[in-house]
Amino acid sequence: MSDFSSTLSLAASGMKAQSLRLRHVSENIANADTPGYHRKTASFEEVIEGGQKTGKVTLGKVDLDQKELTRIYDPGHPLADDNGYYDGSNVDLVVEIADAREAQRSYEANLRMFDQTRQMSSDLLDILRR
Repeated sequence: MSDFSSTLSLAASGMKAQSLRLRHVSENIANADTPGYHRKTASFEEVIEGGQKTGKVTLGKVDLDQKELTRIYDPGHPLADDNGYYDGSNVDLVVEIADAREAQRSYEANLRMFDQTRQMSSDLLDILRR
């Protein structure tokens, strides 16, 4: 039963990490038109407990993308400089949608693993009861 619980724990950590990743992607999409907004990026880190690798993952440190901000020409904008330009965001919606789709599919894969493990555990208990 220990293998079942560790597998469930691994799948749950993957689902949690992907849901946090999706949260950052949705924040990026929501702020795509916010002047001066820098895209948030995060990487995954392996969880280490007692000096041992567990196989679990967590979302690592959130960084701001240092890619140059888009310069937008709009002389009537309140943030425009003397030349009529202001800094937009560095969010690329195509990249964000691709990241969202990848996070969704990874979440679903972890969910399937979780469900299959739970079903196998339930089936094993049914067999042992006979």
